[in-house]
Amino acid sequence: MEELIKNIRKFAQKRDWDQFHSPKNLAMALSVEAAEIVEHFQWLTQAESNNLDPLKLAEVKAEIADVMIYLTRLADRLGIDPVQAAKEKMQLNEKKYPVKKAKGSAAKCTDF
Repeated sequence: MEELIKNIRKFAQKRDWDQFHSPKNLAMALSVEAAEIVEHFQWLTQAESNNLDPLKLAEVKAEIADVMIYLTRLADRLGIDPVQAAKEKMQLNEKKYPVKKAKGSAAKCTDF
């Protein structure tokens, strides 16, 4: 993860893009890229979404990469370690969604 952060940081610095990479702008760009993932699944059935053809899968892969890049850049600009943040969030999720209550359920934790 550290290598990815450094590579993205260097890529932006070489292009003098720090001036455009405010947290606000990065969050907006991240949202747009996430929506582009959704677009690939729009109108597909559950089965179709689980069995993408190779071309569609490659397109989704490219969009996931864009999301990862923007998310990584946003975390870097805010001084957040994204891996540590995810670990902490998973610990919270363990408490919010205990196996005995959440197993096999799509209900939100407030509905248990």
